[in-house]
Formats: sequence, structure tokens, C-alpha cells
Amino acid sequence: MGGACCKEEEIDFSQEVELNHFNLLRSVGKGAFGKVRVVQHKQSNQIYALKYINKDKCIKMRAVENIIQERRLLEEVHSPFVCNLRYAFQDDENMFMILDLMLGGDLRFHLDRMGTFKESMVKFYTAEIACGLGYLHSKRIVHRDLKPDNVLLDENGHAHLTDFNIAVHYREEKPLTAVAGSMAYMAPEVLQKKGYFSAVDWWSLGVMMYELTFGKRPFRAKTNEALQVAINTEPLIFPDHPAGATPSGDCLSCLSQLIERDVTKRLGAKESGGIPVLRAHPWFKEYDWALIEEKKGTPPFTPDSKKANFDATHELEELLLEDNPLKAKPRKKNKENGGDGGKPLSKEMQIMEDKFLLYDYTKPKHR
Repeated sequence: MGGACCKEEEIDFSQEVELNHFNLLRSVGKGAFGKVRVVQHKQSNQIYALKYINKDKCIKMRAVENIIQERRLLEEVHSPFVCNLRYAFQDDENMFMILDLMLGGDLRFHLDRMGTFKESMVKFYTAEIACGLGYLHSKRIVHRDLKPDNVLLDENGHAHLTDFNIAVHYREEKPLTAVAGSMAYMAPEVLQKKGYFSAVDWWSLGVMMYELTFGKRPFRAKTNEALQVAINTEPLIFPDHPAGATPSGDCLSCLSQLIERDVTKRLGAKESGGIPVLRAHPWFKEYDWALIEEKKGTPPFTPDSKKANFDATHELEELLLEDNPLKAKPRKKNKENGGDGGKPLSKEMQIMEDKFLLYDYTKPKHR
């Protein structure tokens, strides 16, 4: 008789999606703009990744437009090589994005444990990421923050681009000029502020490919100023492989052509012939690109499904250090009443209310 009080409130899944539609599972990561939890949809039992961003922190970091822009871009994107958006919604405290869950961990996690990757792994990830970049560029979107941390593996070992926080649309007639991204992976034309297009992503791919191959980045320095000089002027040098497994000549050739300061010669860049030229490179001669595009290539590495492929300290921090643990809360304020107790929302809060729109991939208008 006493058990009735603990019965979970019935949920009407025909209503707008909200946090109460999901079971909150373990924490798997955090970044400058938010945290990531594994969640399970209570009706479908589907597992997803929940990225959530505290509104007050977002305002303090002056990141409101970035988050709204990321949300808008992700609604336009649907690719087998991207962590696709499934739901977006908000409550009074947070903005939420529900994305495809990748249980295999990011490339940084695996690189830290392996030291370097086998050439077959580097080639496979380079090919799949190239497919993802090609898709984005076809929609006039440049990622601008490609690095091992932002490539996630699924449980089978396929690569997916994530973190579109500084991704942006571009127009062929108007070069981008903002310095954005992680400096070690930035193309020279970004640092020089002379204007750039999607070719910057191919440079970043080359830097990441170098790092996966040799266990360190091609250009390094103790200060940002010195790093800029190195990226702009230093020659590309190939060190001895730490494991003694010398990369093939074709691998080094591909690297050299990606980490090319002259955009008209950079592999993958539209200015040098685009993706068809990259696919025709001798390093990929045994690749069936039609299979790769369909995500039917055989990954050379399968993450261990019995282990957590992420830093477990994230979960410990959530349990011990979080002063405001995440939980589903009914909304207290809305656009109609202007806020709690009739108080008007701040300008930034109102922007989030108005522009961080609801998204539900199961609804016809969002398919």
C-alpha cells in the first residue's frame, strides 16, 4: 500500500520534449561550454549523449551566440560522420542538446594511451573525417576546430566529427577573418588574418594526422607568439617514429600536401581540386571510397566495449563536486510572463529564450 507514493509520474511523450523524458546516466565529459551525460529516452530506450550548458555561465563567458549558432548548424547537418543532433530544448537554468552517443571515446583518449597509432588506423580515420569535412563544406560550413579531442569513435570504431561550437557558415564571396580554433591546429591564413575559407579544415586534418602518426604536433613552442611564428614559417620535419615503425612514403606525401601553406596546393582544398584529388592520392589506392562513404569500411581498431572509453574522473566530479546536480525541473518562467515574479529577463536570457529553439528529430517538420 505504501509503495504507491513512489510510483513515477506518468509522462506524456506527445508533449514537447524535456529533460524529464530521459533517464540521466553517467557523466562522460566536460568542456569550456558545457558538460556531457549519457541519457536514455524513457519511451524508446534509445541511448544518447546529452550536452548541457548553464545559462548563467554561458552569459559570463559571452558564449550565447556561439551556443545558438551551434544549435542552428546542427539542425542543418545529418551525416554518418557527424554526431548528429536529435533533440534540443531548455529549462530555466540550462540549454540542452541531445546527440548521437559514441561509446568508443575520442581520439585524444586513445592517443594518450597508445602513444601513436598504426598507419592503417591513421589512414582510416583520415578517410572518414575527410568524408565528414566534404559533407560540411558542401553545405558551406567550416568546422574550424578539428583536433583529436573532437573526433569520436562509435562502438565499432568509425570516426565522427563533434563540437560545432565555433563552426560557421561561409560565403564564397566573403572570406572569414575571425581567429578561431585551437592555435596548434590553426592554418597560417587564420593566424595571418588575411581571410580564409574551408581549406583551413584540411590543414587541421593534416596536423591531427601528423599527431596521430608521431605522437606530437608538427609545430610546437613555449608561447603563443612563438607558436604562430612556427606555424607560419618553420619547415615541416618528420621525426623518427617513436615505435620504430617508419610511415610509408605515401603517408608522408599525404601529410606534406595537407600541411601545405599554399592553399592552391593544399590537398583536399577546393582551390587545389577538392576531395577528388585527395581520394586519388596514392596513399588511398586500395580504398573503395563508395564503401567508405556508406560507412561500410572495416575499422582497423575496435574500442574495448568492456571498458569506459573516457576519463572516469568526470563522473566522480559530478558526484562529489557538483554544487547544483542536474535534474529535471519544471519551468518557472516563460516568454509570456517575462520571468519569475513578473521580473523581466535580462537581454541575454531573452535571446536564449527566443533563439535556442526546440528541436525533435521524430517530428515531421524536423525530418
